[in-house]
Amino acid sequence: MKLNKKNTNVSEEMDIELTPTQKVLEVIGDVLFYVLIVCIIVAAVMFASSRTPDKSLFGYRYYDVLTGSMEPAYSVGDLIFVKITDAKDINVGDAITFNPGGTEDSYLTHRVVEKMENYEGTDVTCFKTKGDANDSDDPFIIDEGRVIGVVKTRIPKLGYVILFTQTYYVGVIIFIVLFAIFFNLIKKYAAVSAELKALEAEEAEAAEEGSDKKEKSKDDKKAEKDKEPPEK
Repeated sequence: MKLNKKNTNVSEEMDIELTPTQKVLEVIGDVLFYVLIVCIIVAAVMFASSRTPDKSLFGYRYYDVLTGSMEPAYSVGDLIFVKITDAKDINVGDAITFNPGGTEDSYLTHRVVEKMENYEGTDVTCFKTKGDANDSDDPFIIDEGRVIGVVKTRIPKLGYVILFTQTYYVGVIIFIVLFAIFFNLIKKYAAVSAELKALEAEEAEAAEEGSDKKEKSKDDKKAEKDKEPPEK
Protein backbone atom coordinates (compact mmCIF):
# COMPACT_ATOMS: atom_id res chain seq x y z
CA MET A 1 0.00 0.00 0.00
CA LYS A 2 1.37 3.38 -0.99
CA LEU A 3 1.33 6.16 1.56
CA ASN A 4 1.42 9.73 0.44
CA LYS A 5 3.64 12.24 2.19
CA LYS A 6 0.73 14.04 3.79
CA ASN A 7 -0.61 10.91 5.47
CA THR A 8 2.86 9.88 6.61
CA ASN A 9 3.40 13.22 8.34
CA VAL A 10 0.03 13.00 10.01
CA SER A 11 0.79 9.50 11.26
CA GLU A 12 4.00 10.70 12.88
CA GLU A 13 2.09 13.32 14.85
CA MET A 14 -0.89 11.23 15.91
CA ASP A 15 -0.91 8.85 18.86
CA ILE A 16 -1.29 5.24 17.77
CA GLU A 17 -3.76 3.34 19.92
CA LEU A 18 -2.97 -0.37 20.14
CA THR A 19 -5.66 -3.01 20.08
CA PRO A 20 -6.24 -5.02 23.29
CA THR A 21 -4.42 -8.03 21.80
CA GLN A 22 -1.43 -5.89 20.83
CA LYS A 23 -1.34 -4.32 24.28
CA VAL A 24 -1.34 -7.79 25.88
CA LEU A 25 1.49 -8.93 23.60
CA GLU A 26 3.49 -5.81 24.43
CA VAL A 27 3.04 -6.30 28.18
CA ILE A 28 3.90 -10.01 27.96
CA GLY A 29 7.00 -9.21 25.91
CA ASP A 30 8.18 -6.59 28.39
CA VAL A 31 7.55 -8.84 31.39
CA LEU A 32 9.32 -11.84 29.86
CA PHE A 33 12.25 -9.71 28.75
CA TYR A 34 12.85 -8.24 32.19
CA VAL A 35 12.24 -11.57 33.91
CA LEU A 36 14.91 -13.09 31.69
CA ILE A 37 17.31 -10.27 32.54
CA VAL A 38 16.69 -10.80 36.26
CA CYS A 39 17.14 -14.56 35.85
CA ILE A 40 20.44 -14.02 34.07
CA ILE A 41 21.69 -11.77 36.86
CA VAL A 42 20.51 -14.12 39.62
CA ALA A 43 21.93 -17.16 37.85
CA ALA A 44 25.25 -15.38 37.35
CA VAL A 45 25.45 -14.49 41.04
CA MET A 46 24.47 -18.00 42.09
CA PHE A 47 26.90 -19.49 39.60
CA ALA A 48 29.73 -17.38 40.97
CA SER A 49 28.83 -18.03 44.61
CA SER A 50 28.68 -21.78 44.07
CA ARG A 51 32.31 -21.97 43.01
CA THR A 52 33.83 -20.90 46.32
CA PRO A 53 32.66 -22.51 49.59
CA ASP A 54 33.29 -19.32 51.56
CA LYS A 55 30.90 -17.27 49.42
CA SER A 56 27.18 -16.91 50.02
CA LEU A 57 24.25 -14.83 48.83
CA PHE A 58 22.62 -12.98 51.74
CA GLY A 59 23.84 -15.70 54.09
CA TYR A 60 22.46 -18.52 51.94
CA ARG A 61 23.97 -21.06 49.60
CA TYR A 62 22.17 -23.34 47.17
CA TYR A 63 22.79 -26.94 46.17
CA ASP A 64 21.37 -29.42 43.67
CA VAL A 65 20.04 -32.65 45.17
CA LEU A 66 21.82 -35.47 43.33
CA THR A 67 20.70 -38.55 45.28
CA GLY A 68 17.50 -39.81 46.91
CA SER A 69 18.90 -40.33 50.42
CA MET A 70 16.67 -37.58 51.84
CA GLU A 71 13.40 -38.52 50.14
CA PRO A 72 10.60 -37.68 50.52
CA ALA A 73 11.76 -34.39 52.09
CA TYR A 74 14.17 -33.61 49.25
CA SER A 75 14.07 -35.40 45.90
CA VAL A 76 16.61 -35.72 43.11
CA GLY A 77 16.60 -32.56 41.02
CA ASP A 78 15.38 -30.28 43.81
CA LEU A 79 17.21 -27.06 44.59
CA ILE A 80 17.77 -26.55 48.32
CA PHE A 81 18.69 -23.30 50.03
CA VAL A 82 21.00 -23.60 53.00
CA LYS A 83 21.44 -20.88 55.59
CA ILE A 84 24.96 -20.67 56.95
CA THR A 85 24.53 -21.53 60.63
CA ASP A 86 26.77 -21.81 63.68
CA ALA A 87 27.03 -25.25 65.26
CA LYS A 88 25.51 -23.99 68.53
CA ASP A 89 22.30 -23.11 66.68
CA ILE A 90 21.92 -26.51 65.04
CA ASN A 91 19.66 -29.03 66.77
CA VAL A 92 18.62 -32.65 66.42
CA GLY A 93 16.11 -32.97 63.60
CA ASP A 94 17.65 -30.25 61.46
CA ALA A 95 18.65 -31.15 57.91
CA ILE A 96 22.19 -29.89 57.47
CA THR A 97 24.55 -29.61 54.54
CA PHE A 98 28.17 -30.52 55.22
CA ASN A 99 31.40 -31.68 53.67
CA PRO A 100 31.75 -35.40 54.39
CA GLY A 101 35.45 -35.36 53.53
CA GLY A 102 37.35 -36.78 50.61
CA THR A 103 37.23 -33.69 48.40
CA GLU A 104 36.68 -30.03 49.19
CA ASP A 105 33.84 -29.59 46.73
CA SER A 106 31.72 -32.58 47.78
CA TYR A 107 28.65 -31.90 49.91
CA LEU A 108 26.01 -34.01 51.56
CA THR A 109 22.68 -33.13 53.13
CA HIS A 110 21.42 -35.40 55.92
CA ARG A 111 19.43 -34.99 59.10
CA VAL A 112 21.01 -34.56 62.54
CA VAL A 113 20.18 -37.51 64.80
CA GLU A 114 22.63 -36.66 67.57
CA LYS A 115 24.44 -33.51 68.68
CA MET A 116 27.64 -33.96 70.68
CA GLU A 117 28.93 -30.78 72.31
CA ASN A 118 32.52 -30.71 73.57
CA TYR A 119 33.11 -34.00 71.81
CA GLU A 120 35.61 -36.11 73.79
CA GLY A 121 36.80 -32.99 75.62
CA THR A 122 37.92 -31.24 72.44
CA ASP A 123 35.58 -28.26 72.90
CA VAL A 124 34.30 -29.03 69.38
CA THR A 125 30.66 -29.74 68.55
CA CYS A 126 30.11 -32.80 66.38
CA PHE A 127 27.05 -34.33 64.77
CA LYS A 128 25.75 -37.77 63.92
CA THR A 129 23.64 -37.73 60.77
CA LYS A 130 21.33 -39.98 58.77
CA GLY A 131 19.53 -39.79 55.46
CA ASP A 132 15.75 -39.96 55.80
CA ALA A 133 15.57 -42.75 53.22
CA ASN A 134 18.51 -44.70 54.69
CA ASP A 135 18.12 -47.59 57.11
CA SER A 136 21.10 -46.71 59.29
CA ASP A 137 23.08 -43.72 60.54
CA ASP A 138 26.03 -42.42 58.57
CA PRO A 139 29.26 -44.27 59.51
CA PHE A 140 31.09 -41.03 60.30
CA ILE A 141 30.92 -38.08 62.68
CA ILE A 142 30.81 -34.53 61.36
CA ASP A 143 32.69 -31.83 63.25
CA GLU A 144 31.43 -28.26 63.25
CA GLY A 145 34.18 -27.12 60.88
CA ARG A 146 32.70 -29.16 58.04
CA VAL A 147 29.12 -27.96 58.47
CA ILE A 148 27.79 -25.38 56.00
CA GLY A 149 24.39 -24.76 57.54
CA VAL A 150 20.74 -25.74 57.86
CA VAL A 151 18.39 -26.37 54.95
CA LYS A 152 15.61 -23.76 55.05
CA THR A 153 13.62 -24.35 51.89
CA ARG A 154 13.61 -26.08 48.53
CA ILE A 155 12.27 -25.54 45.01
CA PRO A 156 11.23 -28.84 43.40
CA LYS A 157 13.13 -29.80 40.24
CA LEU A 158 14.74 -26.37 39.79
CA GLY A 159 18.10 -28.02 40.38
CA TYR A 160 17.84 -29.60 36.93
CA VAL A 161 17.50 -26.13 35.40
CA ILE A 162 20.44 -24.69 37.36
CA LEU A 163 22.62 -27.69 36.54
CA PHE A 164 21.73 -27.44 32.85
CA THR A 165 22.43 -23.68 32.87
CA GLN A 166 25.82 -24.17 34.50
CA THR A 167 26.75 -26.96 32.08
CA TYR A 168 25.53 -25.31 28.88
CA TYR A 169 25.67 -21.66 29.87
CA VAL A 170 26.94 -20.49 26.46
CA GLY A 171 23.99 -22.05 24.66
CA VAL A 172 21.60 -20.71 27.29
CA ILE A 173 22.91 -17.16 26.85
CA ILE A 174 22.55 -17.43 23.06
CA PHE A 175 18.99 -18.72 23.46
CA ILE A 176 18.07 -15.88 25.83
CA VAL A 177 19.49 -13.26 23.46
CA LEU A 178 17.58 -14.74 20.50
CA PHE A 179 14.45 -14.96 22.64
CA ALA A 180 14.74 -11.28 23.58
CA ILE A 181 15.31 -10.30 19.93
CA PHE A 182 12.25 -12.29 18.90
CA PHE A 183 9.99 -10.51 21.37
CA ASN A 184 11.37 -7.12 20.39
CA LEU A 185 10.55 -7.95 16.76
CA ILE A 186 7.03 -8.96 17.80
CA LYS A 187 6.61 -5.63 19.59
CA LYS A 188 7.84 -3.69 16.55
CA TYR A 189 5.55 -5.67 14.27
CA ALA A 190 2.59 -4.91 16.54
CA ALA A 191 3.45 -1.19 16.51
CA VAL A 192 3.79 -1.09 12.72
CA SER A 193 0.56 -3.04 12.31
CA ALA A 194 -1.27 -0.59 14.55
CA GLU A 195 0.15 2.35 12.59
CA LEU A 196 -0.91 0.86 9.26
CA LYS A 197 -4.41 0.19 10.56
CA ALA A 198 -4.62 3.77 11.80
CA LEU A 199 -3.56 5.06 8.38
CA GLU A 200 -6.07 2.82 6.62
CA ALA A 201 -8.80 4.06 8.95
CA GLU A 202 -7.76 7.66 8.27
CA GLU A 203 -7.82 7.12 4.50
CA ALA A 204 -11.20 5.38 4.71
CA GLU A 205 -12.56 8.27 6.77
CA ALA A 206 -11.19 10.81 4.29
CA ALA A 207 -12.70 8.88 1.38
CA GLU A 208 -16.03 8.71 3.18
CA GLU A 209 -15.96 12.46 3.86
CA GLY A 210 -15.17 13.11 0.19
CA SER A 211 -18.05 10.89 -0.87
CA ASP A 212 -20.39 12.69 1.52
CA LYS A 213 -19.31 16.04 0.13
CA LYS A 214 -19.99 14.88 -3.43
CA GLU A 215 -23.43 13.61 -2.46
CA LYS A 216 -24.17 16.85 -0.63
CA SER A 217 -23.02 18.86 -3.64
CA LYS A 218 -25.35 16.89 -5.91
CA ASP A 219 -28.22 17.35 -3.49
CA ASP A 220 -27.56 21.10 -3.29
CA LYS A 221 -27.52 21.43 -7.07
CA LYS A 222 -30.73 19.46 -7.36
CA ALA A 223 -32.38 21.63 -4.70
CA GLU A 224 -31.29 24.81 -6.49
CA LYS A 225 -32.63 23.44 -9.75
CA ASP A 226 -35.94 22.62 -8.13
CA LYS A 227 -36.18 26.21 -6.86
CA GLU A 228 -35.82 27.66 -10.34
CA PRO A 229 -39.18 28.88 -11.82
CA PRO A 230 -40.54 26.68 -14.56
CA GLU A 231 -40.02 27.91 -18.09
CA LYS A 232 -43.10 29.32 -19.78
